[in-house]
Amino acid sequence: MAIMFEGWDAVVFARAQFAFTMSFHIVFPAFSIGLASYLAVLEALWLWTGREVFINLFNYWLKIFAIAFGMGVVSGIVMSYQFGTNWSVFSDKTGPVIGPLMAYEVLTAFFLEAGFLGVMLFGLERVGHRLHFVATLMVATGTLIRLSGFFPPIPGCRRRPAMPSMPTGSSSPPIGSR
Repeated sequence: MAIMFEGWDAVVFARAQFAFTMSFHIVFPAFSIGLASYLAVLEALWLWTGREVFINLFNYWLKIFAIAFGMGVVSGIVMSYQFGTNWSVFSDKTGPVIGPLMAYEVLTAFFLEAGFLGVMLFGLERVGHRLHFVATLMVATGTLIRLSGFFPPIPGCRRRPAMPSMPTGSSSPPIGSR
């Protein structure tokens, strides 16, 4: 087994770990973005028509949405920690740009979703139907803010060309090499 990983350094292992985490994480936000809008449509149809089939579908998919949302949060926390542990130099250099974007994403999209998720999950019989629909719309709006493309999904994911003039062990290219 040691022969298989011969020639791999810490950077390759960090990239493999981040690729695994990102591959696992991206499934959950992508799924919950579409599902939140679908839940809003189902609840709107139920309020408009009064047919029980729509609320039954809503309740079924709501449980799946809750699991996907929770898994997305957990894997997203791991991914954000990996920026600091595996890519500390990258985080140091790009922190003034990416840090506020990530904070803005948390303060808008995530807080909007998480703030109304409790009402959406547990409030159908505790609050009025219209207020519950507003909570569902707020969760859907929070997911659509993520979809808007304002927030970069993977910063720095473009592959840079190899720089042969870069000395071994250097963390930045020599001045004037670009």
